[in-house]
Formats: sequence, C-alpha cells, structure tokens
Amino acid sequence: MPIPRNTVLLCLLLASASASTVQASQSLSLPQALAAAFAHNLELAAAGRETGIADGERRQAGLLPNPELSWEVEDTRRDTSTTTVTLSQALELGGKRGARIAVAGAGQTIAQLDLERQRNVLRADVVQAFHAALRAQAALELAQQSQALTERGLRVVQGRVTAGQSSPVEATRARVQLAQAEAEVRRAQTQRSVAYQALARLTGSAQADFDPLPAASLAPGTAPSADALLDQLEQTVEWRLAAAQVERGEAHLGSEKALRIPNLTVSLGSQYSREDRERVNVVGLSMPLPLFDRNQGNVLAAARRADQARDLRNAVELRMRSETRSAVSQWATAMQEVQAYDGTILPAAQQAVDTATRGFEMGKFAFLDVLDAQRTLIEARGLYLEALASASDARAQVERIYGDLDGLSTHSNSRSKHD
Repeated sequence: MPIPRNTVLLCLLLASASASTVQASQSLSLPQALAAAFAHNLELAAAGRETGIADGERRQAGLLPNPELSWEVEDTRRDTSTTTVTLSQALELGGKRGARIAVAGAGQTIAQLDLERQRNVLRADVVQAFHAALRAQAALELAQQSQALTERGLRVVQGRVTAGQSSPVEATRARVQLAQAEAEVRRAQTQRSVAYQALARLTGSAQADFDPLPAASLAPGTAPSADALLDQLEQTVEWRLAAAQVERGEAHLGSEKALRIPNLTVSLGSQYSREDRERVNVVGLSMPLPLFDRNQGNVLAAARRADQARDLRNAVELRMRSETRSAVSQWATAMQEVQAYDGTILPAAQQAVDTATRGFEMGKFAFLDVLDAQRTLIEARGLYLEALASASDARAQVERIYGDLDGLSTHSNSRSKHD
C-alpha cells in the first residue's frame, strides 16, 4: 500500500526537526519509551507487588495449626499441689486446609492476571501518549509553516501597497493574520510541552528530557474486524481476570462451608501429685458443639459474593463487546477521514493557497481570497490531525482490551497449544 504524500510530508518535517536539534537533547523511540515505562513506571511496580503478596498468602494458607503447650497447678500449697503439663494439637476436619489453599491459589492467579492487565493498559497508554506527542510535534511544524505562509502574504501585500496597487487595509488584514499565526505557534509549543511531559510521566521520568521524537508514521494502520477480535474475547486478560474472580468466589464459598465442621483437638500430657508422689498420663479430646454457630451467615455471604462475581464477569464481557465494536468503528471511520485528507483535501487546499497567492501577486485576486485559502488550509491541517488522534485513540482502546495487536494472533495460537 503506497504511503500518502501528506503522511510522508509530516514525517519529513519531524525528521528535519530532529536534524536541527542540539546534540545534547536525546531522542526517544517508541520501543525505548515502552522499555522505560515497563522498567520505571511506579503504578506498574506497585501492581507487581501484588504477586509477592499473593505468594505470601498462599504460603500462609498451607501451614498447619501450631500445637499448644499448657501448664496448670492445682492447690498451690507446696506439699499438696498437683502439676499438669499438656500438649494439644488441633486437627482440621472437613478439608479446611485444602479450601484455604484453593482460595489463596485463586488469589495468586488474580494477582498475575492483574499485573498482565496493567502491562496492557500501560503499553496502550504509552503508545497513545507517544503518538499524541508526535502529533503535537507535527502540529508545531505545521503552525510554523502557516506562520511562514502568512509572512509571505504580508510581504506581497506590502509590496503591492508600496506600488499603489492595493489598499493599506489589506496590509492590516495581513498583519492580523500573521499575529494569529504567531499565537497559534505559541499554543502549539505549549501543547507539545504538555504532550512531552505526559509521555515522560508514563516512562517514570519527572521531566521530558527528550526532544524531538524521531520521525514515524502518525497513522495507526487499518482497523481490524470487530468480529475477528470478539472471537478471541475469552482469551483477553480482562475476561480471564473476571473468570478468575468467579473461581475465587467459589473457592471462598467452599472454604466457608468447610468451616461448618468443627476441629478436633487432641491433648496428651502428664500430671504429677506431690501429695501422692505419683505421676499419671493425661489424654483428652475436645470439639466445639455446632449448636448455634454453624457459620451459616458467612456461607450465605460467600454464596452471594460468588453470584456477584458471575454477574460482574457477564457485565465485563458485555462492556468489552460494546467497547470493541465502538472503538473499531471509530478507528475505521477516522482512517477514512485520514485517507480523504491525504488523497484529496490537503492537496487541494495547498493548491488553492498557491493559486490564490500567485493570482494576488499578478493582481487577479483580492487579498481576501488569499486569506480564505490560507484559513481553509490551516483548518484542514487541524482536522487532519484530529482524525489521526481519533484513529490512534481508538487503537489504544482496542489494545487496552486485547493487548499488542501486532502479536495477538501468535499469542493466541501459542496459548491454545499450551492449553
């Protein structure tokens, strides 16, 4: 597929800016930005701690109850006292330990999936911020081009006014147009600084120490089929995370049901009587009688939480299906606009400016015609960047759900083979 002429022009503008920048400033490519974000982003680092927390909870869940050592004295008088030393061990019945391990294991799975989801979200945010910075950089270059265009128009008007061929009013209009173009350059510089700073924050840096970004295509590519994406919905990390929440809810319900069965405590000890000067062994069994508290309230709450998790999983699936179709539709529509601007609108607007300027120099057109042509070109460039932003934002939304689209098919196939 041939690259549109205006996309090439924007890339060349970015490349020329890179060549003219002071050597001390660093350039930042998209792979470098992603690597820096994965290594230094504080939110991702915090999410990574959850896996260690879950590992600790899993280890704790598998531990047996500690034995209990007791010492008792009956009749504290020296010659008639009786001393009893007992070692007791609680025996968990009803599969409580296995149920705890199942709950903790589900927590481990959730922590790992949530970390993967955070990585997908961070990747999409970085890509979106990187393209936003590229567009802001291109917008500044276009604003500077517009300023140069209005400066040229002002010089032509001043020459015609000096020659007595145009009214001084037209020179005033040209100066107003130039002032507006200069203001637009300042706004573009501010927007570029904001975009750079947003990208720096995602990469874990307090300030943007890169300028400019390397030339790259501003278009996010062709939108995929929504049906093809939805066929892989159950393989997305967000859906698997919601399903893991259901599994944890069911495991928690099993744990609460296991708690209905009381534990058995076995005791072994020795008793010594100073009065009789005799030592006897002591054996005991104890168990709570589940007459009133059979953990019925916690079982009911756990059952409702399990139902809630299933409802949330269904809600997540519905939301992702809706977001997928909306994002793909926005992506496709925006790319149609981008192609229209690339192929027809921008070339025609540029030609109109050139024609009007030459015609004004030869006295065939009024300066208002030049101003109208310039405004049309500037507005078209702005709308072109907005269409690119809409397409890039839509792709970022899709990648928040499905991960890196470039490796989606391979990732899915390898997962299927592994399962």
